[in-house]
Amino acid sequence: MDSTLEKLLVCFITENKENVYRLAFSYVKNAENALDIVQESIHKALASSTTLKSEGSMKSWFYRIVVNTSLDFLRKQKRVQLVDDKTLELHSPAREDAYPDIDLEKAMDELPHPYRTVIVLRYFEDLKIEEIAEVMNENVSTVKTRLYQALRKLRIQMNSEMLEEVK
Repeated sequence: MDSTLEKLLVCFITENKENVYRLAFSYVKNAENALDIVQESIHKALASSTTLKSEGSMKSWFYRIVVNTSLDFLRKQKRVQLVDDKTLELHSPAREDAYPDIDLEKAMDELPHPYRTVIVLRYFEDLKIEEIAEVMNENVSTVKTRLYQALRKLRIQMNSEMLEEVK
């Protein structure tokens, strides 16, 4: 990798660190672990920077590293999740308006990883379908199908949960 592309990568990571952290946090639900994943992802990106072809593919290339590092972490942890103060605050019934967010968060947690990844990348990270396909190393049509199915599952999940609350 030439030094110009490496400098652009460092700038990209610096400018997008909050988004990258949020993406890692969406998987591990723990601030400390998310920071570890971001740090490991940066290390992996710099170590394998020769595989980066162009500036145009930088975002999807780096997000793929973050997603894969997050999934590797979860595999190693066998989904044992520590709950930190920030997560406890999110789940405490302190404010009435927090409930819809908690329902969405709970529904998102129940989605299989490929579906959750598509939702997070599309609606929280604002990636285009084509960029998501690059990140996930999938066809555009597969991503569209997963997005549709994920939204359907979320809608079904959210509706059934809301119905249970009404009973």
